[in-house]
Amino acid sequence: MKIFTNILVVLALALIIFNITLLDFKNPFQGDSIVAFIGIAASFCAMLILLIFRMSKKIEEKMKDKL
Repeated sequence: MKIFTNILVVLALALIIFNITLLDFKNPFQGDSIVAFIGIAASFCAMLILLIFRMSKKIEEKMKDKL
């Protein structure tokens, strides 16, 4: 599971970098730039969810060790 989440975090980071290259900094709210902003936000949210999931699994393992 850890390897799977690591792969997904790397993919989300790659999507963020790719979408940053699509941004037009002169007209940030027109054309493909708005799609790039949405892609950056979605990838960032996905990365946060995956990191929260990983932390919850670590907490779950520690709780099982205590019992």
